[in-house]
Amino acid sequence: QVQLVESGGGLVQPGGSLTLSCEASGEIFSIDVMGWYRQAPGKERELVGTITSGGRINYGDSVKGRFTVSRDSAKDTVYLQMNSLKPQDTAVYYCYVNVREAWGTYGVDSWGKGTLVSVSS
Repeated sequence: QVQLVESGGGLVQPGGSLTLSCEASGEIFSIDVMGWYRQAPGKERELVGTITSGGRINYGDSVKGRFTVSRDSAKDTVYLQMNSLKPQDTAVYYCYVNVREAWGTYGVDSWGKGTLVSVSS
């Protein structure tokens, strides 16, 4: 099994910045994809950004140009740098990884418990 520990959420004013981090641990052979999704009250979970082991990055349309996802593969950690935050960015942010637990196995999706980001004056 894989455990994900998220940190960095909190309250920030509009226009401010915040950085989230998520460290994976447990039965890990390799991590193909790491990233973040979010879910606002009354809405479906949506893509924020993901990064593959090869460095390919994909962002949700609502965060392009403001958010940056990165990873430290040596530490099995993914980061989300959020700039120019807006009230509509308020949501629970979930860490996501796709992990191979052994050579030759398929990747398995794992999710963190979520961390709340509130953008308000």
